[in-house]
Amino acid sequence: MSQKCVIFDMDGVICHTNPHHVVAFEEFFNKYKIPYTNQEFEEHMYGKHNSYIMSHFFKRTIEGEELIKLEDEKEGMFREIYKDKVATIPNYMTFLEELKSHGFKTAVATSAPRANLDLIANFLKLDQKMDSMMSSEDVTFHKPNPEVYLKSAERVGVSPSDCVVFEDSFSGVTAGLNARMKVVGVLSTHTKEELPPCDFYINDYSEVNVEKIIEILGK
Repeated sequence: MSQKCVIFDMDGVICHTNPHHVVAFEEFFNKYKIPYTNQEFEEHMYGKHNSYIMSHFFKRTIEGEELIKLEDEKEGMFREIYKDKVATIPNYMTFLEELKSHGFKTAVATSAPRANLDLIANFLKLDQKMDSMMSSEDVTFHKPNPEVYLKSAERVGVSPSDCVVFEDSFSGVTAGLNARMKVVGVLSTHTKEELPPCDFYINDYSEVNVEKIIEILGK
């Protein structure tokens, strides 16, 4: 078997962080007296980069120094909320160990800032298990642009056609498809019907194994 790689998004894929991001955004928007609805969170937050999220909810372009300041504030709120609650989606570490024992390259490719990735990666000791870990600071263009997935494949030395992406959001699945990779939809945040068509779907990692990944890559 030629070298294969499995690339994971982080929020909603490795850890079910999205409910905690909602709490952080609620606190943040309340402070700035910005209106929001749960429907808007579903459509304009999950899987999106902060520049998009801030600009949508503030109803104007948020960029440059202002974006950095507001992003740091909101993500600091999230890390404070989540730091004592870090937990993976069930059976994730078992699946990751199985991939490594079968010689797969593994990577993380998230739209979240590096500090969020570091919080989760340090707690789970992912640096010992991943061949690449990329965050929002590592790319110019964010999902649904495929840059983070294409760069991840390049970093680990694996062709995009030999990569499987795990994603939970519309923009993330689209990024994986745009990278010409196979995509597994993780149904932590959305239903199958709310995502672009994926090669396979799981609710948690008890529903997937190395044999299934090899089968998906062979399609």
